[in-house]
Amino acid sequence: MAAPEPAPRRSREREREDESEDESDILEESPCGRWQKRREQVNQGNMPGIQSTFLAMDTEEGVEVVWNELHFGDRKAFAAHEEKIQAMFEQLALVDHPNIVKLHKYWLDASEARARVIFITEYVSSGSLKQFLKKTKKNHKAMNARAWKRWCTQILSALSFLHACSPPIIHGNLTSDTIFIQHNGLIKIGSVWYRIFSNALPDDLRSPILAEREELRNLHFFPPEYGEVADGTAVDIFSFGMCALEMAVLEIQANGDTRVTEEAIVRARHSLNDPNMREFILSCLARDPARRPSAHNLLFHRVLFEVHSLKLLAAHCFIQHQYLMPENVVEEKTKAMDLHAVLAEVPRPQQPPMQWRYSEVSFLELDKFLEDVRNGIYPLMNFAAARPLGLPRVLAPPPEEAQKVKTPTPEPFDSETRKVIHMQCNLERSEDKARWHLTLLLVLEDRLHRQLTYDLLPTDSAQDLAAELVHYGFLREDDRLKLAVFLETTFLKYRGAQA
Repeated sequence: MAAPEPAPRRSREREREDESEDESDILEESPCGRWQKRREQVNQGNMPGIQSTFLAMDTEEGVEVVWNELHFGDRKAFAAHEEKIQAMFEQLALVDHPNIVKLHKYWLDASEARARVIFITEYVSSGSLKQFLKKTKKNHKAMNARAWKRWCTQILSALSFLHACSPPIIHGNLTSDTIFIQHNGLIKIGSVWYRIFSNALPDDLRSPILAEREELRNLHFFPPEYGEVADGTAVDIFSFGMCALEMAVLEIQANGDTRVTEEAIVRARHSLNDPNMREFILSCLARDPARRPSAHNLLFHRVLFEVHSLKLLAAHCFIQHQYLMPENVVEEKTKAMDLHAVLAEVPRPQQPPMQWRYSEVSFLELDKFLEDVRNGIYPLMNFAAARPLGLPRVLAPPPEEAQKVKTPTPEPFDSETRKVIHMQCNLERSEDKARWHLTLLLVLEDRLHRQLTYDLLPTDSAQDLAAELVHYGFLREDDRLKLAVFLETTFLKYRGAQA
């Protein structure tokens, strides 16, 4: 007969279970009930100055998110600038890029006991770049050159997006602590909002915002001119160069818990074996800001730049037009293929041609590659023309006399940010033959299926319906025209058949 389990062990397991249950306790809910704040605190470094960051649950999507709280001591000053803060957050939520930590939602809480801003950001569970580099070094592994290039491209993709905005968005706090890695290798930059916060908030409300340079161990990420002159986008390029150097050598040795010395940085630079990589990093770390290249130009540097393969170009084309295809089109196509058929053939003089058959293609690898492209791991940024991206005026320095707009509603509609990858539409006549009944299925990039129904009126147009879906948060703005064309084609098809 098995011996009974020792009581102390059972007690320890119960304690661990109790702690786990305590961490999952719901402390607070958003006004709309969608976001639930838990007891467990997280450190994702979204923004300096955030006093509280908790793990939370998105009850609509069933995913974990981060609940950030920014507290204000002066309630009168907070109330006086409440509209400005609200307008600023409205526009911050519009900054959307696959390599930037997304701000999902915000709301203001100005109760009698406290004044605070609460905002929800996406949760990157795999940790920061610094944590990953420490684990890699601990396992006595060197940095893979392909991974280094892929990470640099993704970081520069995000910086190029921010700097191309009008006016440019300067990150101002780019370190290996504010860059995160997802489990699939996707890079996400956090703490994007700090510079906008510190510039947009009035002086009497800046007290809760902590100085980003207060940690000595991160001082080496900031250029010599930082805080002394009116800096620009070159600040981020210097910080990126230091991140790229740290990624290449895994760690720049600091003197205990104090700052990294110039000698340690020089030693790290000299340890680089690849001359192209060394020249790339040194150009970013130039002491003169005017000599540092732009993020867009760095994407063309010979250490990163490559002519994209036909496979990658085809994958991007496939993803962009996937809404026109059945959801499981890859699986269905592979089932219908003759695996012994010749996929490609290379003729050779005086030798049999070299043939590549479908049986040599791994369809599982193809699915994984398409998923990586869809998630933004292989962006086509190098060939994109540098162009200003118009952002709302609230991100620019405000004019002296700005017209104030009252916003009595506590929460606007959620803006949809996920891409539609598949659309299906069906039209049926009502029993009285007076109108059409529309059923629309939208499959989003995270595989969420959204089914909508509507009774069409004679005055309804495809453009109006698509615009209404965007307004109510069912569709992202970038998919509006695509859906309008799809609906118009469907309307012509069904109504033409009934004519």
